[in-house]
This record gives sequence, structure tokens and C-alpha cells, in this order.
Amino acid sequence: MKQKTLMIQGTTSDAGKSTLVTALCRWFVQQNYRVAPFKPQNMALNSAVTAEGGEIGRAQAVQAQACHLAPHIDMNPVLLKPNSDSGAQVIIHGKAVANMEARFYHDYKPIAMQAVLDSHHWLESNYELVMVEGAGSPAEINLRDRDIANMGFAEAVDCPVILIADIDRGGVFAHLVGTLSCLSESEQARIKGFIINRFRGDISLLQPGLDWLEQKTGKPVLGVLPYLHGLHLEAEDAVNTQQITSS
Repeated sequence: MKQKTLMIQGTTSDAGKSTLVTALCRWFVQQNYRVAPFKPQNMALNSAVTAEGGEIGRAQAVQAQACHLAPHIDMNPVLLKPNSDSGAQVIIHGKAVANMEARFYHDYKPIAMQAVLDSHHWLESNYELVMVEGAGSPAEINLRDRDIANMGFAEAVDCPVILIADIDRGGVFAHLVGTLSCLSESEQARIKGFIINRFRGDISLLQPGLDWLEQKTGKPVLGVLPYLHGLHLEAEDAVNTQQITSS
């Protein structure tokens, strides 16, 4: 069966997942593929309203625009809008269902996962390629049980994963190797390569590190993306303090 889903996961929040998915959506559209964006579970106060009147993450609305599509509730079936340090409004398929504390939501995840799988199935049935964005990091050990946002989803639908890391914040090789080491064998095998994001400087000085990384992990570095000044996409899963202080 031809693989129709590709997932981008990050070593941290704000590693560049949204930007990379947006870029890949537009690139595949330019190659004449029918592409749709997808994020199983999003945590963001900022939302976009679809034509049906449902709420999804704003990054998925931007990604839909990159695909020349109208935003649709199936592009982000689970949206969490934090309303306290330990609770959030839970939105399923665009509609608010309840306010839940984190522990209660953990018990609710099997129901949320069914919504995720239903939406993914619909997108796969209607598009040639589904570009998926993970949330936060797959290496959050405390969130592995019943995960629906990262490897839990990837394992459920059997899709390949590309792991992206932000070199600008430092420790990029530790982030990539450490994330990989926190995953199960089947999850490690699912990662097909790495992307290093926000690089600035002389690429030749980075090359020894890239060679070491490939030798250490047995996985290729698929690309090194430059630091793009002035680029603004809606931050998700964490607050982007740079955007706040510069606004």
C-alpha cells in the first residue's frame, strides 16, 4: 500500500514543526499532489474558525492556505484551550465538549483518539498526501501512556516520522540523540531522518557534527534550514515570548 501520511515531530515545542509542515504542504502542492494538513491534538488559545463554525488551531488554518484549501475541522480534531495551570477547554471536531482537568483528560484520551483516527481516515480517503504535525516532543515520558499527539498516533496509523530540532537554542545534537534514546525500538525505526532548523553561520563548521550524528544514530540528516528573520507563524503548544516582547 502506498504511504499517504508523513509526520513531522520536534525535539521541543517551537522547534519549527508548524513552519516545516506549512512549507512541505506548499511544496507538494506545487508538485501537483492533493495535500491536506493535519494535527491530531493541538494546545493553543488562538484558534481559527472554519466555514462550518468549528474551531481549529491557527497554524492548521495557515497550512490549509498553503495547500489552497479552506480550513476544515478534520485538520485538527482535538484542540485544547488552557484555562488554568492544570485544565483546559476540550474541543472535539470544532465544538467544545467540556472543561477538563489534566488527569480527567488523560482518562478521556481513548475517546479523543477515536476522533483523531476518524479525521485522519477521512483525510487519507480524500487526499493523496496528509502532512501531519506533532505536538511538543515525543520524548515526554510522563505523557507516553495513551499518547494521541506524537508516536501514539504514528504507531496507530503506521506512518513515517521526520524529527526536527532547533539549533538556535543550543544543544541540538543532545536534543536529537536524547529524543531518539527515549523512544521504543519500533518508534526509533519510524524516524526516517533529521532536520536541523534555524541555522546561521558557516555550514562547513557544522558538517563534522552532522557526520557524527549520522554515524551515532544510523539516520540521515535530511536538511539544514536557515534562520528566517521576520517569519511569523502562530506559535502553538507554548508561548513564544519573542513575539510577545516584540509586539
